[in-house]
Amino acid sequence: MRNIDKFRGCLIGGAAGDALGYAVEFLDEGQIFGKYGSSGITEYNLTNGKALISDDTQMTLFTANALLFATTRGMTRGIKGSYESYIQTMYKCWYRTQTESFPLPDEYLYSWLLNIPELFSRRAPGTTCLTAIELGANGTVSTPINSSKGCGGVMRVAPIGLYFCDTKPPYEKSDMIGAEAAAITHGHDLGYIPAAALVHIIRAVCECDVTIRDAVNESTAAMDKLFPNAEHISYFTTLMNRAVRLAGEDLDDLDAIHQLGQGWVAEETLAIAIYCAIKYETDFDKALIAAVNHEGDSDSTGAVAGNILGAKLGYDAIPQKYKNDLELHDVIIEISDDLCKDCQISEYSPVKDEVWVSKYIRADYKQS
Repeated sequence: MRNIDKFRGCLIGGAAGDALGYAVEFLDEGQIFGKYGSSGITEYNLTNGKALISDDTQMTLFTANALLFATTRGMTRGIKGSYESYIQTMYKCWYRTQTESFPLPDEYLYSWLLNIPELFSRRAPGTTCLTAIELGANGTVSTPINSSKGCGGVMRVAPIGLYFCDTKPPYEKSDMIGAEAAAITHGHDLGYIPAAALVHIIRAVCECDVTIRDAVNESTAAMDKLFPNAEHISYFTTLMNRAVRLAGEDLDDLDAIHQLGQGWVAEETLAIAIYCAIKYETDFDKALIAAVNHEGDSDSTGAVAGNILGAKLGYDAIPQKYKNDLELHDVIIEISDDLCKDCQISEYSPVKDEVWVSKYIRADYKQS
């Protein structure tokens, strides 16, 4: 049975890691520890009273919206396209928030998120994401549009693992949707395989009573089966195994992270997040602090670590300091709840839900 606390925990956890790391994303370690002390950044750096999220959480919200929009289309019209096609559409909606001003012209919108002015903010969006979406957002695993393996693919797919939790489709299906969601913009096999692996991990810790270590090992084995002919699958497996091994050793966190990379590319982002999540499986605070205090892509490594820990521990286990002042906290909670609840209306059902219709059919919903 779906656990709403885990759904909320995954997306709020990811946003918390994103917001904590966003403040130090472009600082080297000397600058981080010089500014924040020997422990690095451990509390939000507020701007106008808010801990700002980055493009990582923005795109994660649009991924979630795509899944719900797709299913609602199918339930109410009796036909729908692939989930990936709706994810493409929603990434184009996100692109509009980065290139246009709020409010948009009075026209049909596909996403109710376009009614949220705070999302119309550029928070260091990835060049690869912007360029690929501008050119049509039409990359696939079988037909890559570039050779990028940047972390812009992995940092936005956690909702897919959540959404397929406790559903009939096998892991291979949901994992592949995660890969295709990343391949829309990132064509290197190490750009989309980590996304598939993260989807697998999130689904496993949400629907099964497994440790994060076991979920990671299971996902690594699953990637070997799903992508047996991928050019870099052996390297991916080696790096994931290294992250698991390092998490069990008595090492300084920075020394361990330096053996995994900086997180600017997807496999390193996932490896660093895995290391932190396994080492501090029962301590969300320590995991996030370790995940962001390095001279790499701190917001993305923090976001993915937060997704994993939040899915494992649940929203109630996240320290209050990460909930207070978090930008768009209530929006994230609302879409988390929608992912968990899913579409309950259909073209034949007498069930009515005007709020759901406003969100995922008309897309004119405005949060009160």
